This record gives sequence, structure tokens and C-alpha cells, in this order.
Amino acid sequence: MEAVQEGIDTLASLEERINRAVQVISNLRSENQQLQQRLKSAQEQLTSASEARDEAQAVTGEFQKQASDLEQRVQGLSDELDTLRGERRQVKVRIEKLLSQLDLLSAS
Repeated sequence: MEAVQEGIDTLASLEERINRAVQVISNLRSENQQLQQRLKSAQEQLTSASEARDEAQAVTGEFQKQASDLEQRVQGLSDELDTLRGERRQVKVRIEKLLSQLDLLSAS
């Protein structure tokens, strides 16, 4: 009778171990599925972030070009302003000379 009882105990132990293994496998599959979903979500976020980065880089490049164009325009206007100021000084000097000549004529 003891041999039968040992066989039943061994079988019960084996059954318990198999049940635990099935439970562990089931848990691992569930975790694997969750991890796969998280991985997919992370990949989508990465793709979205990459697209946003690329768009930001394109906008940055456009802004840099516009800034460069504006700098050139400002430099051109600054040069033109300097030229106009120089011409203004020359005109002022010439007018002062003409006025002094008129004064000399009036005084004579």
C-alpha cells in the first residue's frame, strides 16, 4: 500500500509542478504581450519624435536662412545710410560755402 501511496504522492507532486509551470508560462506570455505593446508604443513615439525633430530642423534651417538674408539686408541698409550721411555732410558743406559766398556778395 505504501508503494501506491508514494506513486500517488509523486503524481500529485508532478501535477502540482506542471500546474505551476503552466501558470509561469501563462504569466510570461502575458508579460511578453504587454512588453510587445510597450515596445510598439515606444517605437511609435520614437517615430513621432523623429518626425517632429526633422520638422523642427527644417524650420530652424528656414529661420537661419531668413536671419542671414535679414543680416545682409541690414548691412546693406547700414552701408546705404552711411553713404547718405556722407553725401549729406558734403551737401551741407557746399551749401555753407554758397551761403558764405552770397554773404560776401551781399556785403560788397
